[in-house]
Order: sequence, then C-alpha cells, then structure tokens
Amino acid sequence: AEPAAAGQAGQAAEAAAAASAASDAPAPGPRVRNRLDPWENWNRKVFNFNEKLDENVLRPVATAYSDLVPQPARQAVDNFFGNFSDAWSAVNLFLQGRFKNGATQTMRVAVNSVFGIAGLIDIATPSGLEKQSEDLGRTLGYWGVKTGPYIVWPILGPSSLRDSVTLPANVYFSPAYIFDDGEYKIGITALQLVNTRANLLRVTDMLDGIALDKYTFIRDAYLQRRNIKSHKEQEEEDDYEVITPDEKPVNPQGDR
Repeated sequence: AEPAAAGQAGQAAEAAAAASAASDAPAPGPRVRNRLDPWENWNRKVFNFNEKLDENVLRPVATAYSDLVPQPARQAVDNFFGNFSDAWSAVNLFLQGRFKNGATQTMRVAVNSVFGIAGLIDIATPSGLEKQSEDLGRTLGYWGVKTGPYIVWPILGPSSLRDSVTLPANVYFSPAYIFDDGEYKIGITALQLVNTRANLLRVTDMLDGIALDKYTFIRDAYLQRRNIKSHKEQEEEDDYEVITPDEKPVNPQGDR
C-alpha cells in the first residue's frame, strides 16, 4: 500500500516509487516536447529547487528518522495516517457513485479505528477489506475532468491543473486539521512528510541510479498514475463484448 502524503507533499517521492516499477523499461530517448507539459522550462527550475531542498534538508532528516525510529513504530505511523487517507477515499468513492466500494472502504476505516487502536494497526487488510486510494482529483477525473497541464509546485512537488484545483480540499481533510492548535498542525504534517520520505529512501536512491532524466521519469510516472478512466468511458467499454473463437483442440496422435 502506498504511504499517505501530507496533502500532496511527498508526491515526488511517491511518483518515484511508481517509476521504479518500470525500471526494466528501455532508457528514455532524446527530449521531446510533451503536450501535457507546456510549462516544462519553468517546471524544471522548480523541480531542481525541490531536489536541492530534498538533498540538503528532507533526505538527511528522513535518514536520521529512519535510523532512530524502529520499523514497527514507523509502520504504526503509516497505518495511522493511512486510516485518515482511507476515510477521505471513502468519501470520494461515494462522490463517484461507487456506493458498494464506498461502503467497503467505510467498513475498513471502522475496523481499523475500533480494533486497530485508532488505526495504528491494520486489521482490515488481513480481514479482506482491501485499501482503495481515491481523492478529489481522481473523483473529478472519474466524472470526465481532464488531467490538464503538468505542474511542479515548490515543496509540494508534481501535480496537474486538475489536482492543483483540488489541493485545498485534500489538505483540509488531512490528519493535521483535526487539531485547532497551529503547533500541532505543523508537527503532525512534518511527521507525516518525514515518515513518508523515510519509507522511500531506497526507492529514490534506486531512481537516482537508473533514470537518465529524472524529471521526465517522475513526470511520466506521475501522469500515468493520476490517469483515470471517466465514468462515461467505462460505460462505453462495458457496452462491447469481445468474443474470441475457440481454439481447435490439438490431436496428440496427429493427422493420419
């Protein structure tokens, strides 16, 4: 299960995780202008700024955190934040009209909240209640809103025009906003971001070694990951039934 991000903070690391799965693909060729990335020159400047920030601040902090905090404790933090993410996913599943999936996701949140000590332990997954990650950007995509141009935001990392519009709502429903005190908000957000980054240290190290153009690799992985078929497209696919002819059985004796 992918780790929860603070709003969209940490999306660069998550996109890197998705990109690492395609490490067996051929190396990218010469740079070609991407129609979904019309602001590439500016995006690359912001990307380089974020890389410097990660190299000098976030990665060292995440490395120290990983060395000091035992893996079971980091997993419990993951589960806690993931439980909030599951609740937001349930809301979006209902907004998409996928009521059965939304009910299943709601049950997952209830089980982990009650029996998993406020979500610190993931009881639901072994029980067969699988995680379904949705957010408001994907909900808009489900109802036909296109992804739009690719955007890289300072600190927040990769996004798109559609996802940027939904960013305030996704941040508002993040775990930090259950607290009224600003110091708690900052602390919870920082913990979520550092914990997410620590879990992806090996992935980003691998990406540094295999990507000839890290910007393009992360951009393509992010856009592919955020692509979702609209409700209309899914209905059109369901209208067609593919019928394939039965294969002729093979005679082991051969024709004589």
